[in-house]
Amino acid sequence: MTAVEVGQGVGFIGLGQMGRPMARRLADWPGGLWVHDVDPAAAAALEQSGAKVAGTPREVGERARVVSVMVRDDEQVREVLEGPDGVLAGAAPGSCVVVHSTIRPDTAHELAEAAAARDVHVVDAPVSGGFMGAHDGRLAIMVGGTDEAFAVCREALERMGEVVVHLGPAGAGTRAKLARNLIHFVAFAAVTEAQRVAEAAGIDLQALGRVVRHTDTVTGGPGAIMLRDRAAPMAPDDDWYPILDHVRTLGEKDLSFALELAGQVGVDAPLARLALERLGPGLGLPETEEVDR
Repeated sequence: MTAVEVGQGVGFIGLGQMGRPMARRLADWPGGLWVHDVDPAAAAALEQSGAKVAGTPREVGERARVVSVMVRDDEQVREVLEGPDGVLAGAAPGSCVVVHSTIRPDTAHELAEAAAARDVHVVDAPVSGGFMGAHDGRLAIMVGGTDEAFAVCREALERMGEVVVHLGPAGAGTRAKLARNLIHFVAFAAVTEAQRVAEAAGIDLQALGRVVRHTDTVTGGPGAIMLRDRAAPMAPDDDWYPILDHVRTLGEKDLSFALELAGQVGVDAPLARLALERLGPGLGLPETEEVDR
C-alpha cells in the first residue's frame, strides 16, 4: 500500500448501468480509483479502464478519501455503509461517502448522523440525466450535506456531472431528486393519456413522439416554468405575473380543447381535467371563473 493510495484516491461501489459510466469518469484520478461490485465481471470491466479492484466496501473506504455509492435501494446502501465490511468500518476521519442511490427522504440524514460519530461525512447526491448523461459526464447532481462535506467531494462530482448543485443539509439532495422525479413520472402518466386520445383521433403516435421530443429540446419542457424562487401565490405587481398568466390562458384554452377532443373520441382524460382545474393556482395565480370542463 503506497502513500498515495492511502486515503488519497476515490472509490466507487455499485457498477451497474449508471454506476459503471460514472466510475469511468474517475478512472484517471491522481490518487487512483478503487471499485467494488458484487459482480466480479463488472469490477473487472473497470479494472481494464485503470481502476483497482477492492474485495470489500471496507477496503474501498480504507483507500479512498471520497467514496461514491450507486446501489439499488436503502437496504443495500445501509449494508454497503454500515455492514461489518462496510465503508464506514474502514473510512478515515475527514473522508466523504457520497450516496447516489435514490433513497427514502430520511435515510441520508440518519446515515450522516451515524457517520459523524466516526468523523466521516455522508452526503446524498442523487443524479438525473440517465445512462447517456452518465456516459458523457453531463449528469445533474443534487447534493445534500454540510459545506465541509461538499468541499471534500465537489471535485469528484464535477467530473461526473455538468450541473452540480449543493441544495442544503443531508437529505436535501434526495428531496430534490424525488421532486424532480415527480415531474418525470407524472409527465409520463400524462403522455400515456395523451397517446390514448391521439390514437383514438387517428394520429400516428411515433410521429407525435418525434414532435414532442423535438419541441421539448426547444422549449425546455416542464422545467421552462420553474423560474420563480417560491411556489406561493403571486401579487399582481410581481414581474412573473403577466408571463405566467399568459401561460395559464394558453394552457386552459388548450386543455379545454383537448378535453373536448377526448370526449369526441370517447377517451377518459382525468389528468387533463385535473390539470385544467389546478394549472392557474399551481402557477401562483388567483382562481379564475369556471372554465368549461
